[in-house]
Amino acid sequence: MGDFFRVKMASASTTTSAILGAALVSAAMALPSLQFAYAEAAPDQGVVNFKYLHYQESQIGDGVSVITGASSAGSSSRMGVNAYSMMALVPVAGEWSLGTTYTSDSVSGASPTYHSSGLTKMTDLRRALDIELTRYFANGTLSFGTSYSKETDYLSRGYSVQGSLSTEDKNTTFTLGGSLNSDDINPVTLPNIEYKKKVYAGIFGITRVLTKSDIVQLNLGYSNGNSDFSDHYKLYDNRPTERNNTTLLTRWNHHFDITDGTAKLSYRYYSDTFGIRAHTFDAEYVQPLRHGWTVTPLLRLYSQSEADFYVGVGAVEKADPTQPTPPPTGAVYYSEDQRMSAFGAITLGLKVSKQLNPNWLLDFKYEEYEQRSKWGLNSNGDSGLAPFGARSIQVGFSKKF
Repeated sequence: MGDFFRVKMASASTTTSAILGAALVSAAMALPSLQFAYAEAAPDQGVVNFKYLHYQESQIGDGVSVITGASSAGSSSRMGVNAYSMMALVPVAGEWSLGTTYTSDSVSGASPTYHSSGLTKMTDLRRALDIELTRYFANGTLSFGTSYSKETDYLSRGYSVQGSLSTEDKNTTFTLGGSLNSDDINPVTLPNIEYKKKVYAGIFGITRVLTKSDIVQLNLGYSNGNSDFSDHYKLYDNRPTERNNTTLLTRWNHHFDITDGTAKLSYRYYSDTFGIRAHTFDAEYVQPLRHGWTVTPLLRLYSQSEADFYVGVGAVEKADPTQPTPPPTGAVYYSEDQRMSAFGAITLGLKVSKQLNPNWLLDFKYEEYEQRSKWGLNSNGDSGLAPFGARSIQVGFSKKF
């Protein structure tokens, strides 16, 4: 089945929640973490891949829309990220592969301490390293991975194992994997105080070739996290010390013989013990052109409900944004983090790549993201939140050797 689908359990390191903001998930970074085992056979060539990503958040003024292309007057910049990633994959002894990814991202800008207001300046630098070793068998693979990530206030270590098994006709592949992330959190606003967090996760997937043009996939994931989930850079933020989540992901890829293009559709359902229920729909169309060019337009629709302990913008704050809304009297858990609210989001993007020769590939990707409380499927979002947007630009190249 080659690279048509990638079923991977990433042991990606967790970044400080105050740094990257709500839309970074949408940007998806596209800087891979442990996604090397994408084929059923050991690679016969090595590959080196470099990517650069620039990501910029903005708080959008009323009536201004990034997606629709309306005037950007009234918007203000928030967090920005410049990220560099270098990935290398090498074959070993004909039956193994060794892959590694090094990522460095610098973050600067302003992040709100409550809802959409109270912007606080900050900067940080994160460095991360992922390593994965994969053994290839006649009808499957077995991969072991580890990751390390360090920034000013966050240290994350991850470990993962994943196996795949295909039927004799190669039409069905089963995947099973698990991971552990162990994090140390040292907020700079709380000197000499350290928080610990452990997250255990598992995934089970089935990939099935239906026809020569169609492949479908179903993944079921579960995660159990314990200890600190609060954002210590928020004015009012105290979350439960356990967070479990379940995800269901379905994918369908269809190849069109007439155009030689491929449509990629996916739907993801997410639920957790915070009370958040989320839906994500992705659509891409990969169209090869002449002279090695390929274009891929993409659309992503996202909607989530609010956390059980989310505190909405109150009347006082609506009248004066410099005055935060205090949590309800006697409340044990509470958060004014915009990411805990109910909202909907739209991402539009375009990727263009150029195959220079059999060994060199260049690519460029551009995405615009916008979220608003009234776009959620349940349509009962917090009307006091300012609309939020982000833009990401990614360039990269890969070389086989």
